[in-house]
Amino acid sequence: MYLVYADGHGNVYDHPELFGLARSGDMIVEMLEEELIPLPEGATLVGLPNTRAVGMNPETGEMLPLPEGSQAVGALLPQGFTRLCLPGYVKTDKSYKLPLFGYSAVVWKDGGFYVAADLTDDPEQWNPLNCDREDVEVGVGGLTAKYPENRLYEHLSNCALGYECLTSSNTFLGRWEGAVPVSYSCNAGCFGCISEQPDDSGFVSPQTRMNFRPTVNEISEVMLEHLKTPRSIISFGQGCEGEPSTQAKLIIEAIREVRAVTDMGYININTNAGLSDHIRGIVDAGLDLMRVSTISALDDHYNAYYKPRGYTLANVEKSLKYAASQGVYTSINYLIFPGVTDREEEIEAMVEFARRTDLKLIQMRNLNIDPESYLELIPPAQGDILGMKTMLEIFRGELPDVVIGSYTHVPPADLARAKQRRVKV
Repeated sequence: MYLVYADGHGNVYDHPELFGLARSGDMIVEMLEEELIPLPEGATLVGLPNTRAVGMNPETGEMLPLPEGSQAVGALLPQGFTRLCLPGYVKTDKSYKLPLFGYSAVVWKDGGFYVAADLTDDPEQWNPLNCDREDVEVGVGGLTAKYPENRLYEHLSNCALGYECLTSSNTFLGRWEGAVPVSYSCNAGCFGCISEQPDDSGFVSPQTRMNFRPTVNEISEVMLEHLKTPRSIISFGQGCEGEPSTQAKLIIEAIREVRAVTDMGYININTNAGLSDHIRGIVDAGLDLMRVSTISALDDHYNAYYKPRGYTLANVEKSLKYAASQGVYTSINYLIFPGVTDREEEIEAMVEFARRTDLKLIQMRNLNIDPESYLELIPPAQGDILGMKTMLEIFRGELPDVVIGSYTHVPPADLARAKQRRVKV
């Protein structure tokens, strides 16, 4: 389990004498062999600017930072893999904020790279290597030519070709989960927002938010083009937009228009679910799936990160309960961070939250954030830190009817049949 580091030119090396270390929250910890898996296909190794890698002398147990000029290295994991530890590092510039990615600890072992991670879902659909860029270019050309006046396809073409976003790429490939963004505004001020940051935040948003209000016709065209197979999913609420339910009227009209034409596939919304009345209207229009973004089931932690405007975590819970009562397959987009999500109080709160809301699926999503900034923002730990592996085991044991995954699923067969019996229009 040897230390991995990079030089200033991006070349990656393994250290012949020092073992690799990791971080859990702000603590540097030893890595456990039983938590290591080979670096997954589709993962990317990245250097952490303005850091020094920290290793351990295996004979003395002494922790040693490498000389300045070296960088710590982290792995960016594809969907389907949940990180268990952060890379072990110290910053050389305390004021520097790392780019908004989800860094995972990586070491060199048995002639290959290994990461501290758990396989929580089938990674096949979201493996970047399974998205042929030439096919995406062909798809973009075909749909932008077919719908030359549709601004959504023009917007999504940049997401697919410029950012290589897999969901927008699926829109042009006509497969799996596709994207239909609708909102340029948001009712939250998320600390780690990837599409819009205040000028003084110190972060650079990796994506550009949409800047127009689409028409019902533009939305319906994208939806009808994608919903052509029984397992297809079209999703409101993308990384390139704000909160989709702020445009509830548009969404409701588009769903009704589409369901008057076809009952094929599944309509999903990725939402913070704070606007309970808007969510109720969207559900009643014929929503099939709902994924609610959250970072905690504790108010003080939730509020510190999301900075909700005009809603509370109680509104989020109300929305989830209503959707579940109407047969919507509900899930949470759980933003996880080693050393925080695995705190005793966080685990207990989330188990109770899942039970109260009749949750069907927890999607484990590695939080893209600068660790120091996040830890300064949120409340300190109140109980023990149990470890990410233990957290997953507790969820699986305490919530046997809740699927632990990493992305939106088509419901099980019995729920899918129930969906066909729901009134859509």
